[in-house]
Amino acid sequence: MKRALHLLTVGAVNLLAVGLVLVLAALGWERYQRGAAAATAPPLPTPTAVADPQPRLSTLPPLAAAAPPPGITRVASMHTTIPERERVDVITYTVQPGDSLFSIAADFGLRPETILWGNFEALEKNPHVVKQGQVLNILPVDGAYYQWQEGDSLTAVAEFFKVDPQVILEYPGNRFDLTITSPDEVEIEPGTWLIIPGGRRALRDWGPPAITRSNPASARYYGAGSCGAVYEGAIGTYTFVWPANSREISGYNYIPGVHNGIDIGGAEGDPVYAVDNGVVVFAGWSDYGFGYLVVIDHGTGWQSAYAHLSAVAVTCGQSVFQGTRIGAIGNTGNSFGAHLHFELLLNGAKVNPLEVIP
Repeated sequence: MKRALHLLTVGAVNLLAVGLVLVLAALGWERYQRGAAAATAPPLPTPTAVADPQPRLSTLPPLAAAAPPPGITRVASMHTTIPERERVDVITYTVQPGDSLFSIAADFGLRPETILWGNFEALEKNPHVVKQGQVLNILPVDGAYYQWQEGDSLTAVAEFFKVDPQVILEYPGNRFDLTITSPDEVEIEPGTWLIIPGGRRALRDWGPPAITRSNPASARYYGAGSCGAVYEGAIGTYTFVWPANSREISGYNYIPGVHNGIDIGGAEGDPVYAVDNGVVVFAGWSDYGFGYLVVIDHGTGWQSAYAHLSAVAVTCGQSVFQGTRIGAIGNTGNSFGAHLHFELLLNGAKVNPLEVIP
């Protein structure tokens, strides 16, 4: 009896195992058929998106996945670009080695006379006394700088500098009350500095004066190179030759009232020539920035001047002739590099040499 029950139990277990295997096999076959059908079936069409009349945040794509819009792309920046504005205030500049009134003006986009008129007292009204280490005012515009005095009026100051009073009143750097419409309403504390846009001052010519053979002593104040006697000698031809081997304008051209001559390039020691026949009426050191200087009176109303020389090869009262070597190019006085500063005078008035010498 026990043996029969045992055989029955074993048979039932085996039967269940076989049944389970058959079920699992059937399930695997069904999945295999579905996969094969999916592989061979054509792809389903992509459904067309329908606009949601009330879009929700949850339906929007992530920002990182959004495609950039057409046109100009912008890159995020933490820096804000501020438009550049014109300077309206006076700044200062310390003169460096090699600087001159003219180079400083060029660096700041101003006329040379603006540097002079912005520092009228510091430069002793002389464009040739700019020195290393000086601290100069640099105006924001071409014009002049003026310190208000007790008893001044805006109308009178404007007339002195040859500008309209409204120009001073309305310039933003002067910071007047914008509600003031008439110069007569302005109250300014003495000592206040005003920018005078477009203002001009009278300029003194600090270059070599007109020196004639009949009165060379008139230049006694100008330096040790002055001559004292009355001279006679060679007379000019009314024609001129170039005073140096180089024809390069190495520094500055003729600027009436500020630079009354031309700067001719060359190496220190290069010869300098008399442009016409004449008599030497100044030969030696000058005290007003031109270093070693020679002046020739041509006896025709013309004088010629040769400045910043390294050597003087003539003496007072000596007759020279067109093309005579009278000295050498140098870098003496208030000079910033070897060159010849050359001037021409006609009846005492400075003339642009480039309009006279071929």
